[in-house]
Amino acid sequence: MATLICLGLGYSAEHYLKAFGEKFQHVVGTMRSAERAAALNANTGGRLSAVAFDGKTAAPELQRAIGDADAALISIPQDESGDPVLRACAGAFADAPRLRSVVYLSTVGVYGDHGGGWVDEDTPAAPLSARGGNRLAAEQEWRDFGARRGIAVAILRLAGIYGPGRNALTQLARGQARRIVKPGQVFNRIHVGDIAQAIDAAFARRAAGIFNVADDEPSPPGDPIAFAAALMGVAPPPEISYERAAPSMSEMALSFWQECRRVRNDKLKRELGVRLRYPTYREGLRALVERS
Repeated sequence: MATLICLGLGYSAEHYLKAFGEKFQHVVGTMRSAERAAALNANTGGRLSAVAFDGKTAAPELQRAIGDADAALISIPQDESGDPVLRACAGAFADAPRLRSVVYLSTVGVYGDHGGGWVDEDTPAAPLSARGGNRLAAEQEWRDFGARRGIAVAILRLAGIYGPGRNALTQLARGQARRIVKPGQVFNRIHVGDIAQAIDAAFARRAAGIFNVADDEPSPPGDPIAFAAALMGVAPPPEISYERAAPSMSEMALSFWQECRRVRNDKLKRELGVRLRYPTYREGLRALVERS
């Protein structure tokens, strides 16, 4: 593939480009700030360039970049009106003559609460929050776009993301880690390096459909913190009940804790051929310690 348009140069997209960006001759990424885009353009060798996108208006420069793209990575989250990329750039995407593959980064949160039961890609989505409902609607917008254009659209539903600078080790070092206990609660996680693998595989295979991108071991939320503390040789923070912690949580954090499910990743391995480098938080945290 010659040219990639990346709508949203966030945490996952940046790690994907570091690992696999050289597969493209040219990469164009968007940033909300024109100043940040200009700074990036002044410090790259030309293969990666940035344009500003505020989520509302697609400047001519962005529309031209979409028109030149062979592949598109969409990592800008939905809003209350649906997908901001298709809302602002629908015409450019409809007319993009070379576009063959789209990867849209979503979330396993669209499954809602399953009382700790297992979910896979055939499980009906049942989001509990308005945010989850908007995300599901955005997924469908991209699937409809792919059907209209005959373009492969892969929806990657991501579990809780961690990696360099965003992990239990960092939380402990900053004194921000809380070991919250809620009986029966489990979460799946996914290392950002494995997200990068999944994106690469989806593009390489021109994959279409929904794929869960999650680790092999859903586990209680306090387990990674305790394991990270052991790696650091420090005492873990004391356990605190969910009931005590909840009043200080944000609305978004509370929504995560109100849902409990175990996410299967068999389709990711079977159809995209992804072999997780970090199948559990233990491998991921050990690797982060080794590279620090």
